[in-house]
Amino acid sequence: MQRHRVVVIGAGFGGLFAIKALRNAPVDITLINGTAYHLFQPLLYQVATGILSEGEIAPPIREVLKRQENVDVRLGWAEHVDVENKVVSVSGPGVDYTVEYDTLIVAAGASQSYFGNDGYAEFAPGMKSIDDALELRARIFGAFEIADLQSDPADIDRWLTFVVVGAGPTGTEMAGQIAELAHRNLPGQYKHIDPRRARIILVDAVGAVLNTFGDHLSTRALRQLHLLGVEVELNTKVVGVDATGIEVETERGHERIPAMTKIWAAGVAAPPLARQIAEATGAPTDRSGRIHVENDLTVPGHPEIFVVGDLINLNDEHGQQLPGVAQVAIQGGRYAAGLIKHRLAGKPAGKPFKYFDKGSLATVSRFVAIASIGKLRLSGFVAWLIWVAVHLFYLVGFKNRLTAVLHWFVSFLGRGRSERVSTVQQAFARQAIKAYGDPFERAREQIEASEATHTDA
Repeated sequence: MQRHRVVVIGAGFGGLFAIKALRNAPVDITLINGTAYHLFQPLLYQVATGILSEGEIAPPIREVLKRQENVDVRLGWAEHVDVENKVVSVSGPGVDYTVEYDTLIVAAGASQSYFGNDGYAEFAPGMKSIDDALELRARIFGAFEIADLQSDPADIDRWLTFVVVGAGPTGTEMAGQIAELAHRNLPGQYKHIDPRRARIILVDAVGAVLNTFGDHLSTRALRQLHLLGVEVELNTKVVGVDATGIEVETERGHERIPAMTKIWAAGVAAPPLARQIAEATGAPTDRSGRIHVENDLTVPGHPEIFVVGDLINLNDEHGQQLPGVAQVAIQGGRYAAGLIKHRLAGKPAGKPFKYFDKGSLATVSRFVAIASIGKLRLSGFVAWLIWVAVHLFYLVGFKNRLTAVLHWFVSFLGRGRSERVSTVQQAFARQAIKAYGDPFERAREQIEASEATHTDA
């Protein structure tokens, strides 16, 4: 007799924790993910700034799940869900395939949003993937190298100006670490430039840094950024981005900031799969494409389809929309798994999903962080220690935790950056793939053309 088939789309926090919670359940799980690794996204900025290697925040999925025998890991991007026939269509590297399900858990995460200005992506990479982080690492460290070759002061200034768009946790952490690089790690290593001349500009359309943390912690974070030498431009809207600079509308009027390195850390949007599922099921979505789900995290009218993590639009008991943070995904994945087990055991569904807010954390610089935990508001070194403990706890694998601690020791106590190596490929591969297409797809087309030629012959 065939066991209950659970298909999980996405190996982020929601998908991975759902799978682990189904470890001993009488189900067969198929995991579909576009990469072969689980990504600890909150630490991407440390890969981009040379603190950690990509391997420390992205353990291989097969290694993580190697002891769980009821999981089949499949590489590929879920492109379409046939909700009537319960079939997921997947596009893999050079091959398409389908997977049937009895229950579907959609945990595909969110993509970067440029608010309708997708052309900005060419000049201002986001912070959603390992590829993004490695490209940014090459751009950031490359900017100092190229600045060292310039003779025109204006060109030096342009290469030593870094603009980070978005003053949420990702943008604030990135701006802080670039400032640490320029003012603490790199001085004395260049003959023709002083890295301390670098300008790090943090831009946001809203009027506060880390505005979700409240006025008190926001003010603390802003003060620390100023101490680091970061120029913070609030109430500033980006209206144009090109290769050599960024156009903004400020309270002072229209301005152009000459800068070769731009980083986009503002806005998220649901991937196209969410829109396709919403259209197929008739589920409503918000303007970011997130699906309005029932209080048990299922799609309206389709109790066999769960949506967890960044893709959901659901309010808590206070009427506040659940944030797109790791804890929402983790708790949602575990809840969906528990409900599946209840159904298979013939038990009542139980209580609706209730998110337990464990607090929010963000680092501003080494030894300085802010923490909002319940009614507790902390900043400084104590908050930084809490940040370290929490991030170590959720890093998957003992090896990853150990090497992360060693690299933090090198970067925060010393003045080194263990992962400064970057390559031309990292800097330009994304644009090359965009220009020349998917190499796996080209290979498949060549094979099919060759087979057709032999058949005709």
